[in-house]
Amino acid sequence: MSKDPFNLARFSGTFHAVLRITAALSFMSHGMMKLFGFPASPPKPGMPPMPVQHLLSMMGVAGMLELVGGALVLLGLFTRPVALLLSGEMAVAFWIAHAPHGIIPANNMGEAAYLYCFVFLWLAAAGAGPMSLDSRR
Repeated sequence: MSKDPFNLARFSGTFHAVLRITAALSFMSHGMMKLFGFPASPPKPGMPPMPVQHLLSMMGVAGMLELVGGALVLLGLFTRPVALLLSGEMAVAFWIAHAPHGIIPANNMGEAAYLYCFVFLWLAAAGAGPMSLDSRR
């Protein structure tokens, strides 16, 4: 009996690209919210109003990393170093913003930061995949 009965391995490059692209698009929307206030999000207690007033504030730097880093991951350009940086950003976000409210991501509203951290860590190890600008360089 085959270990891959549906022969899904033939789609691994496509699945790799779909994960990279969808994670990057979603991640970029967080940066756009921080920098431009679009798409609008409801105000959260203890958070500065969006868009951020100073690009060199913690939220401004996070927004720039999310927008520019997300765009690079979307294109699959410099994916390994950028994904490693973004993974670190999400680890810091989890520990600063979510862990003080409890360590369990489902209880502290940190699921997104937690998942982004590990998706980007995987991309840092695996690279952008065959459908990327990195593969063409």
